[in-house]
Order: sequence, then structure tokens, then C-alpha cells
Amino acid sequence: MTEPANFLTAFAQSLATMALYQEGHPARDRVIDGAYQALLDLQARLPRPVFTFLGDEIVCGTEPVRDLRAWDWSARLATAGVQRLEFDNDVSREDFEEFLEEVTARLTLSAPGSAEARPMRSTHIRFGTVGVKGEALDVPAMESAASFSLNAEADTIRWLHQQLQQHDELHLSEAEAVVRSLSVAMHGDRQMIIPLLQLRSFDEYTTTHSLNVAVLAMALTEYRGLSAADVRAFGVAGLLHDIGKVRVPYDILTKPGKLTPEERNIINMHTVDGARIIIETEEQLDLAAVVAYEHHIMIDGGGYPSLAFPRDCHYASKIVHVCDVYDALRTRRPYRDAWESERVINYIEEKAGTEFDTELAQAFVSMMRTFEGGLRVAQHEDQPVIGTA
Repeated sequence: MTEPANFLTAFAQSLATMALYQEGHPARDRVIDGAYQALLDLQARLPRPVFTFLGDEIVCGTEPVRDLRAWDWSARLATAGVQRLEFDNDVSREDFEEFLEEVTARLTLSAPGSAEARPMRSTHIRFGTVGVKGEALDVPAMESAASFSLNAEADTIRWLHQQLQQHDELHLSEAEAVVRSLSVAMHGDRQMIIPLLQLRSFDEYTTTHSLNVAVLAMALTEYRGLSAADVRAFGVAGLLHDIGKVRVPYDILTKPGKLTPEERNIINMHTVDGARIIIETEEQLDLAAVVAYEHHIMIDGGGYPSLAFPRDCHYASKIVHVCDVYDALRTRRPYRDAWESERVINYIEEKAGTEFDTELAQAFVSMMRTFEGGLRVAQHEDQPVIGTA
């Protein structure tokens, strides 16, 4: 069992035991000592560990704790207001026991934030609720960062593209890791976080656009009430929806003027190429392949590729389509300026029922307007950032 799983198991055991025995009981002291030692062992390998409980998945930093899939304590902790948990390196045994008492009180009372749940004195352990639906953090609240660096995630996307161009290899584990990281960032502040990344140069478009569409698709999927597994699966599909563009010549992809019919045909083939790449290199990404193929098909049958027999597209494709159009129009390109957000939202409203699924278009517009105050366009030229205003 990994160190994060060892610690969480000892942590849960200590909470269960403390609910049964009063202060001073030998069994109580034993489990506290055991859990504290497990924390020290974890910190020896992972300084300042951070846990996030995302539905049926537990994330330590940005890596899933696979040893504890379907861990029932994840839901219990979330009910008690512990959805994100951070430990400094200098947590004392006294700090740790006080933290356990606070969580035990919350679990027993089933009322996070209750007046009977004592405030903690220590600042070395931070925890609180997180979410994309505007919930305030509980007290004692974790200290949220104002923004999240996406440098590592952008580097991973560029690496994925390079591997495809050089070796025809698509790596599912890296794509999933990016989505987990985006999920943690998306859930890490008081408002829903939508990354509107300002591009450093035009050749960054596919990288940053992929990140944007992934987060928008995850946000809309969650806003529609789908499962955590669907949120992640749709996020991976959004991340890889334009992967076929690695087959498009660079000069066509960045051409500032109007495309010739031949060049337009080459661009349009990125949907077919993307589906083919995913199917040929990764059997577990059948949903992502479908989305790569369908994300430019309109509800009325327009768009591309053209279908010999009209049919309904996958729900994930419809979600990625509206998110793709929103981010594409919001981004400055070599051949046009970026549209203002309200102009894009109005466009999506106007095209509901023809280009976009009516229900999803309405949900997207509602989502964007509901959380409009939480949006901030990144202005830093050297580092893509997501965060709240």
C-alpha cells in the first residue's frame, strides 16, 4: 500500500476509534500515535501533502490514490466539510490530535460549521469544502491559492503532441493526469473557475485551447449533474478533441488570411484524423475518439464531417461542441480578434436548436452567466493561469 493510502487508512481508523473512546483511553492514544506516525512517514516522501476528495476518487497532489478506490470515508469526510486537506511539515502531535478532535466532532454532529465544532488554533493543518457551485469555504477554512499555474499541464499537452508527431504514440495516463490536475484546480476556489488563457503566441493555440475546452466541458458536465466519472471522462475527451490537428501542416494551421478550399479540406480532416489516432493508439479512449470525430457536427446536420445518414451525436460531443465554439471565439487568432464574452453567449443562444443542442446551449449560457463574477482572463505573458477575479 502506498504512503498516502497508509496515512488515510490510519486517519480513518483514528476517527472511528475516537468516536468510541473518551480522552485518555489507551486505545484512543494508540490510534492517534499510529496515524501521526503515518503522517510523518508520508511527509518524509511527500512534503506538505494535499488531499482532495473528488466524488469517488481521492487525489494526493495531482495523483490518484488508486489503493483506496470507492473508499467510503471520502463521502463521510465531505459531509463533515473536509473535501480538501493540507498539512504543513511542522505539524506537531498536539496539532494533529486537535485536528482529529475537530473532525470527529463534525462527523458526530453531522453538521459542518456547527457552533459545537470547536475552531482550531493551529494553522499547520488546513481543510474546507470545495466546489464549482459557489459554496463558501467552511471555518476553519483552507487557504486557497489565488491562481493555479498550468505550466506543467501545458508542457504535458505539448509533449503528447510531440509523441504523436514523432512516434505515433498517445499516452492515456498523461492525459488523465492533466484532467485530474485541472479538476483539483477547478474545485479549489469559492467560484467556478473557467480558464480563459491569453496566448503567448499563435502556436500555443492548440495547447491552451485544449486545456480550456477540457475545463469548460468538465464544468458543464458537473453543472448538468452527471457523475464524477463522467466529468473526468468528458474532460479527457475535451482535452483530446483537437488531437487530429497534429496532422495539419503548421503553415495552414496558423495562416492569417482566408483558407483556400483545399486548405479548408485539410483543416476539416482533423476530426477524422483525431478519431483514427485515438482508436489506433488507445483502446480505452473510445469515447474520446467519438468526440474527436463528432465535435464539429451541428444539431441540424451541418458542420463536418458530413454524415451519409443523419443521426444524433453523443452527449459528450454536444457538450464539447458548445465549449469548443465558446473558447475558439473568445480567443484572438491570426485572422480575427477575440469576441467579447457576451457576444459569444448571445451567439450560442441564437444558434440553439440549429448548431447547438438546445438544452445544453441553455445550460451553458446559464452556467456562464451564473458564475460571471468568478471569471478572470489571465494577463501574464509567460505563464498560463486560471483563477478568480
